[in-house]
Amino acid sequence: MRLILFGPPGAGKGTQADFIRDRYEVEHISTGDVLREAMKNETEVGLYAKSFMDKGELVPDEVVTEIIRQKISAIGEGGFMLDGFPRTLEQARSLGSILADAGIGIDAVIFLEVPDEEVVQRITKRQKIEGRQDDTEGVIRNRLRVYKDQTSPLKDFYEKTGVLRTVEGVGQISDIAGRIDGVLKQLQ
Repeated sequence: MRLILFGPPGAGKGTQADFIRDRYEVEHISTGDVLREAMKNETEVGLYAKSFMDKGELVPDEVVTEIIRQKISAIGEGGFMLDGFPRTLEQARSLGSILADAGIGIDAVIFLEVPDEEVVQRITKRQKIEGRQDDTEGVIRNRLRVYKDQTSPLKDFYEKTGVLRTVEGVGQISDIAGRIDGVLKQLQ
């Protein structure tokens, strides 16, 4: 199974990705985790990405796309789930090329739908618990603006291809996981 997990920042993509990874035995590719690890290790890519992420802006497409190309190539024909990619229409088109070159496709795009104020509450709480520097309220509000401008058009993009599945992302974590499970069972 090859999936994209999509939604606003703080929608619970990482939490639900853990459930999907464990239940469906797919490789979880989180661009946010990969970029944060690179920043922690102060690699060239990490320092470059940090200059954007600290302001709540998206890391340039060419950097993220190359990371994804390498990850998908390493997986081969196995299942995977993308979390945090694509975030722009250009990235979605690049992903289409990467997949076409590999002779594979996407089975579903799971869109976690969460209202803005719920997102702000979740991320503010996460910042207090995890201490992530990219989770301040000002950065959160900017991330939501960037999401609406650059990422939300992906909903229409994937809806037109017939792979979009919208899941309500509000409620208990287990309830959301159950909704996702219902969608994924239909794909098998």
